[in-house]
Amino acid sequence: MSELLALGVSHKTAPVGLRERVALTDTGALELLSGLLADESVHEAVAISTCNRTEVYLVAGDPVEAETAVLGMLARRAGTRPTELAPAIYSLRNCDAARHLFRVTAGLESMILGEAEVQGQVRRAYELALGAGATGPLTNRVFTAALATGKRARSETAIGEGATNVPAVAVRLARDVLGELDGRRVIVLGTGETGELTAAALAGQGARTVFVANRRRERADSLARRFGGLVVGFDDFPAELGDADIVVASTSSPHAIMGAEELETVMAARERRPLLLIDIAVPRDVEPACAAVEGATVYDIDDLQAVVARHRSGREAEAERAEEIVEQEIQRFARWLGSLEVLPTIQALRGRAGTIVERVLAENAGRWETMSERDLDRIALVARAVANRLLHEPTVQLKDAPRDRAHAHMHLLRELFALNDEAPELDEEREGAQVRRLRRPAE
Repeated sequence: MSELLALGVSHKTAPVGLRERVALTDTGALELLSGLLADESVHEAVAISTCNRTEVYLVAGDPVEAETAVLGMLARRAGTRPTELAPAIYSLRNCDAARHLFRVTAGLESMILGEAEVQGQVRRAYELALGAGATGPLTNRVFTAALATGKRARSETAIGEGATNVPAVAVRLARDVLGELDGRRVIVLGTGETGELTAAALAGQGARTVFVANRRRERADSLARRFGGLVVGFDDFPAELGDADIVVASTSSPHAIMGAEELETVMAARERRPLLLIDIAVPRDVEPACAAVEGATVYDIDDLQAVVARHRSGREAEAERAEEIVEQEIQRFARWLGSLEVLPTIQALRGRAGTIVERVLAENAGRWETMSERDLDRIALVARAVANRLLHEPTVQLKDAPRDRAHAHMHLLRELFALNDEAPELDEEREGAQVRRLRRPAE
C-alpha cells in the first residue's frame, strides 16, 4: 500500500539562510517534481515553496526510499550534504502529513497566525503539479480537502479577522524604527503580489512610493496608478537610492540584487544618511553583508517574527476553533484513506466468491437439461445474490472497523479465504472518475 509523505523545512525549523537555499521557483518546482517522479518509489508529488517554507508532498510505495530521494535533491539544491540538511527537515506520514497540510492551508502554521495568502499559495502549488501531471488520486484528494479545510477555518471562525500579512508587518516595522512614514520616500523592489500588498500597506501611511520595474513595466504602472506612486526602470534603481528612506525588497530573483559593495557606494554618496532596508524575499534580495555597511539597517524575513510577537492580536481562541475544524476534516480524510486500504481485500474477497459461483454453475450446467434458459438465469441470479448477501456484513464491518482492527481483519480474511495472492488493482473506471471530479480545486 502506498503512503502519503510530507517533508520540508519552515521558519520553525530553519533560518532564512537555509530556507532560501531550498526555495523553489515554479520552474524549480517542476524540475524537482520531474526528478522525483523518475524514482520508481514515487507515484505522485506536489511541491510548495513560500517565504516561510518549502515542502514536498509525495505518494510513495517505499517511504524510506522516497524520503532519501527528497532529502538528496533538496541537499543538492542547498549545496550541502544530506546529513547537514537532515536536522532541519521534518517528515510526516499519512494522516499526520495530511493534518500538517490542513494546518498550513488554514494559516495555523504561518508566522502570522491566520494569514490568508497561504491558501492561495497552496492552491497555486497544487495546480502547478496538477497541470504537470504529477498528481494522482491521493494527492488530489488531500489537497482539495486541505483547501476546503482552509475555507472552512476562515468562514466559520474569526481566525482571519484582523490578521495581517508579511508586507504589512514590514511596513509596521518601518514605522516602529522610523516613526511616522508620512512624507518618507519608499522604494518597492518587486511588483508581484507581495509588492502589491506592500503598496497597499504603505498607502495609508502617507509614504511616497517608488516602484522599480524590471520585466513587468505594465504591472508597475498599474500599481503606481492605484497607489499614487512613481515608476522607474531597474537601471535607475541605484540612483533612486540616493533620496530613499526605506527599501522594501520582495522580488522572486534567485540571487541577491543588492550587494555590500554597491550599497557602500550608495551610502558614501548619501553621506551616511540612514537607510532602512527590509528584505522580505526568499531567497533574499539583499546580501547579509549589507548589514555591516555604515548607515544601513537591514532586516530580513526572520526579523519580522519579533514584530509579529509584539503585535499579536489575540486570535488564539479562534485558532482553537480552527484546530477543531482541522481535526473534523482529518477524521473524514482518515476514513477515506482507511477505505483505500481495505478495498483491495474486499475486491479480492468478492472476486473469489464470484469465481466460486460461476464455477459451481458451470459444474452443474449439464444436470439441468430440462430447465428453460429463463429458469437457468434465475438460478444464476439467486446464486450470486446469496454470495453478495453473505459477504455484505463482513464488507460493512471491514470498512467501518478502526484502522488497527481493520488490518487484523484483513489479514484474517486473506488467510481464511486464501486471498494472499496479489490483490487486484482498484477499479480503473471508478478511480478515473474520482480523479476527474477532484481536478476541480475547491473554492
